[in-house]
Amino acid sequence: MRVVEVTAYGGPEVLCSARRPEPDPADAPGRVRVRLKAAGVNQADLKIRSGRFAALLGELAPPFVLGYDFAGTLLDPAPGLPVGTRVAGFIPWVREGTGQGTYAELVLVDPGWLAPVPDEVDFTAAASLPLSALTAAQALDLMALPEGSTLLVTGASGVVGRFAVQLAARAGHRVIALGDADDANELRLLGAHGVVPRGAPEDVITGVLGFAPERVDGVFDAALISDPLLPAVKDGGVFVPASGERMPVAERDVRVEMVVGRPDAARLKELLELAGAGALATRVADVLPLESAAEAHRRAEAGHRPGRIVLMI
Repeated sequence: MRVVEVTAYGGPEVLCSARRPEPDPADAPGRVRVRLKAAGVNQADLKIRSGRFAALLGELAPPFVLGYDFAGTLLDPAPGLPVGTRVAGFIPWVREGTGQGTYAELVLVDPGWLAPVPDEVDFTAAASLPLSALTAAQALDLMALPEGSTLLVTGASGVVGRFAVQLAARAGHRVIALGDADDANELRLLGAHGVVPRGAPEDVITGVLGFAPERVDGVFDAALISDPLLPAVKDGGVFVPASGERMPVAERDVRVEMVVGRPDAARLKELLELAGAGALATRVADVLPLESAAEAHRRAEAGHRPGRIVLMI
């Protein structure tokens, strides 16, 4: 099968097309095969490729296949999912220690990672959703804010942040979105009560207090601004960064939690159904063939267009 490998740590040029044997379910009892149609390009892919996360990979070293998100067709029966079902999910390949991600024609997965894709959602949109939407949903679960709470979402123009804005609004929270000024109207349509443009931390705090004079109950920090935003949180509030790269130091009884996106088939099914019903918007920036993975990484690093870049396979 065709794959794209990281041949060494470095720039996008280290991504090279290669051939590997198709994975055999006999080698991994309980796993099923999915013929991929699309794979999402995540920011984590870029950081792993560059070597920035080399220490987190433990014994894993190049060559390996990147990629978390995928959408495709099921080749083996899984509980509740017959052969031929359109499915999506994400592979926790770093945690699994396999070096086998989704920049490939075929993957071998745990059925518990899979959710059916509604007919209304194409493979491209489906591949843009799993890790980011689940991370946003699981962050909100960690925060455990009561309905009607005021929540600041940073990085609201990004993929994870946009999902968080929508899901928090659906949960009945009053959402303040920190994002690009050009996205203000769209963020309001997605459920934001107010939009604060990106800027220096002190200007952001001032903007937030304009919508929430008594400060916010929680912050979901998808932009990883970290400590400079703590003054925006009420005493006893909660602060959840989108990754463990920049964890703020807790103060004033502010609870700091780290979210690590994990596969959850039931929750992913709900999210895909929301997308199919038009109640959860995805944003695909570009669609490129698998062989153009290096170009996809260049565009992602350049911030070519907002949204998820997807590789078609």
